Amino acid sequence: MYSTDILRQIKHILLQGGIEQGEASALALMLIEETTGLSRTQILTGSADIPDTSLLLSRAQAIAGGTPIQHLLGYAYFMGMKLKVNTSVLIPRPETEELINWVLETTPAPSSILDIGTGSGCIAIALKRALPQAHVTALDISPEALTIAQENARNNNADIDFLQYDILNSQLSTLNSQLSTIISNPPYICRSEADEMDKNVLDHEPHLALFVPDDDPLLFYRAIASQAVHLLVPGGKLFFEINRRFASELQSLLLSLGYTDITLRTDQFGNKRMIKAQIVNSK
Repeated sequence: MYSTDILRQIKHILLQGGIEQGEASALALMLIEETTGLSRTQILTGSADIPDTSLLLSRAQAIAGGTPIQHLLGYAYFMGMKLKVNTSVLIPRPETEELINWVLETTPAPSSILDIGTGSGCIAIALKRALPQAHVTALDISPEALTIAQENARNNNADIDFLQYDILNSQLSTLNSQLSTIISNPPYICRSEADEMDKNVLDHEPHLALFVPDDDPLLFYRAIASQAVHLLVPGGKLFFEINRRFASELQSLLLSLGYTDITLRTDQFGNKRMIKAQIVNSK
């Protein structure tokens, strides 16, 4: 079957599954590219013949049913890297790339960086690759996530110290207390927001990395920020990816803990998605 014909067929399957027109087109093209190794030009011009379409069609049906394409492929692309993903880690998002770029704008090299809740390792690995002289440590509560992160670090030639930590029940005082940067994309979605989320996220990504109790949406931010005060060097910076609903509350929390230069930044969609704070004098 010619590539343009299978492209139309896959797109039709995705549209029938309720996927929006633009996303269906992008997913169909990505699915063929990644599954067959054909270039985008070959696919769109119809210059290639695909003799066996069974795998493509079965994957298209799975995507239409809610399975993320990254889980079918076994990897996701992030900041020019190919990262292994599965149901133990969140699929890296473009918004997190924006957070990393903000960190890179303000982080000196060499530096000492701590990534809390590393998941796939995407943040830690991207920072280490951009700042090869930096010492990067990454923490996660999940041993399954750490296994994925370690594999991704090896595959991308990033030398990172990975440690299993429960930030809610462990003290970070045993770590290097001369950190220039602490960064985290912690769980921040309230349970009551689940009805607003895409089914493919709810059904296939780890709830441990997504949700916080409705009555304490700043749970992880409070735990991290209160300990970061003691770990950051004077002038050190704390970066968070955030829930836009609680941006003002988080600003107030950071101010109460002694942080200064508290700055919110919107993402490419205009949402309050990240925050930076600085500590003048570590405690």
